[in-house]
Amino acid sequence: MLYGITGNTDKDAIWKPAADLVAWLRSRRLQCLLDANVAEGLARRGLLPAADVPTCEAEGLAAQSDIILSFGGDGTMLRTARLVGTAGTPVLGVNVGRLGFLADVETGELRRAINNLESGAYTVDERLVLAVRVEGKGTSWALNDVVVARAGPAGLVALDVSVGGAPLNRYWSDGLIVATPTGSTGYSLAVGGPIIIPGSSVLLLSPIAPHSLTIRPVVVPSDSEIEIRVSGGNAPYIIATDGLSTRPRRDSVPIRIRRASHTIRLVKFAEQPYFQTLRSKLSWGVGPQAGETYEEDAHLVRDSSR
Repeated sequence: MLYGITGNTDKDAIWKPAADLVAWLRSRRLQCLLDANVAEGLARRGLLPAADVPTCEAEGLAAQSDIILSFGGDGTMLRTARLVGTAGTPVLGVNVGRLGFLADVETGELRRAINNLESGAYTVDERLVLAVRVEGKGTSWALNDVVVARAGPAGLVALDVSVGGAPLNRYWSDGLIVATPTGSTGYSLAVGGPIIIPGSSVLLLSPIAPHSLTIRPVVVPSDSEIEIRVSGGNAPYIIATDGLSTRPRRDSVPIRIRRASHTIRLVKFAEQPYFQTLRSKLSWGVGPQAGETYEEDAHLVRDSSR
C-alpha cells in the first residue's frame, strides 16, 4: 500500500509526527509519497533530507496513492477532500487541530492505525457530497456545507428557497447553511442545527440569525434539489463551499444545490464508533469531577436511589 501524506503546513504541530511517521514507514519498508509542500517544510527544518522520499504536487496525491493521510484539523480534511475530488481515494485524517470530527486519529495512534490498514482491519465510510451550480459558473463541491450569506457590514439578506421545485420560505436572515450529515457538526451546529448521523440520506437547511422566531432548521431528502435566490435589491452576498468563499455578488441568479454523483471516502476503525466520537469531542456525559465519565454518573444515580 502506498501512503500519500499531506497536511496543513501552517501548523507547527504537524512536523514532528509527520517526520516520525515517514521514518517509521521506511523502517518497515512501506511506501509513501509526500505532498511537495510538506516535504519542503520537513527538509527546511532538518527533519528529512530533501531527496529521501518521493514527492508530488498535492493535486497528484489522489491519483498515485492508495490512501491519503491528512495532517491537520477538520479544515485540512476539507481541503484534502477537494483535492481528492471524484478520484475516490480513501482519506485518513490525523488530528493536530482541536475537535477533529473528521480528522479523528490522534498522532499517538498512528502506528496502530497503519498496522490496521496493512492488515485490512478498517472500513471506509462513503460520505455524501454536495454539488453546487450557479448560473454562468461551473460546478463546485462541498463535503460539509454550502453557505449563502450577506457580505455587507450590516443588514439582512432575503433568500427565496425552494425544495424540489416547491417554494419553502423566504428567509430574512444573515444567511442560510445547506449541510450534509458530515457537515451537521460544523457551522450548522453552531447556529442551532441538529446533529445528523453520517450515512443518513438527508440534507439540512439551517438559517443564520433569522428575523423570525418561528424559523427553524429543516431536514429534507438527499435527492432534493435546493434552489436559492437572493432577492430584495442589490444586497451583497457570498457563496461559500466548505468555507471557501466567492467574491461578493449582487445578482439574483439561481444557486442550485443537489447531491453529487460521487462521495468522499473516509477511513474508519472499529475502535472509533461515531457515538463514541461525539461523546469524546463534545464531552457528553462528563461529570462535575475531572475524569468522571457518563458510566460513573449512572453509578452515582443508582447509589443515590438506595
